[in-house]
Amino acid sequence: MSIELATPTADELPEAVDALRRWQRRDEVPFQIHPGDLGWHHWDGPAATAADVRTWRRDGELAAVGFLDTPDVLRLGIAPELRSDEDLAARIAADLLAPDADVLPAGEVSVEAHTGVRLKQLLADAGWADAEPWTQLRRDLTDPVELPPGLRVEVVDGRNVSERTAVHRSAFGSDRFTDERWRTVAASPAYAGACCLLGYDEDDVPVAAITVWSAGEGVPGLIEPMGVHADHRGRGFGTAITLAGAARLREMGASSADVATPSSNTGGVATYVAAGMSVLGEVHDKRRG
Repeated sequence: MSIELATPTADELPEAVDALRRWQRRDEVPFQIHPGDLGWHHWDGPAATAADVRTWRRDGELAAVGFLDTPDVLRLGIAPELRSDEDLAARIAADLLAPDADVLPAGEVSVEAHTGVRLKQLLADAGWADAEPWTQLRRDLTDPVELPPGLRVEVVDGRNVSERTAVHRSAFGSDRFTDERWRTVAASPAYAGACCLLGYDEDDVPVAAITVWSAGEGVPGLIEPMGVHADHRGRGFGTAITLAGAARLREMGASSADVATPSSNTGGVATYVAAGMSVLGEVHDKRRG
């Protein structure tokens, strides 16, 4: 048995996305990273995205896929049948602990590996602590989703990209999400199973946006991200656009709509609960620092 660490090329990114799709499990708690997480990370194009991805192969087959969400935060998905594999956990832990392995830099870093129970134990044994908690939420999509009045919803395409990105920039207080970056995300391998929605109020003003990602029929879909324009908060638009996103995921065949948000984001948690999502519990990244 051999386990090999690698950084894929841009041409190899679809294989990583497909693996993350296959590794999704209905009703799994806690849930692990989704192909949509990698798709949303595609802002700067395939070459930059590939440079942030790390793969571990066991006897030639993908066993784990991680990506550097930021230079010091690795988000990691592990093949379900290998989550308790001692050899794989030991190899990943060794690569995370060694700066010369080119996975994580020295100093304070974090790893998200919510389903990697053995890996998290090895990191804890090495002195890593729990980071700040995240709340995981899920809405089952067995039954139809009833949409509230007061929000007209359109699919984002070439006509309304600028409106969608403007809502995002206002909602998250950042100018990073440009029209070009939206188009780059929409060209990612993961976006084949995605949809971006834009909500308008009764005056046809764009007020809220959401992107949802399907991993296929009968498995969980992801909300990443959802935001309300800063000038239009407190009117229920966050709940309404979340319901619209859940309805679209149901149309795409998803078994549930999943989302994770920092537990400190109490307003976000409340919005998702108001949209019929249930709190699954809190999870912690592992942090060295």
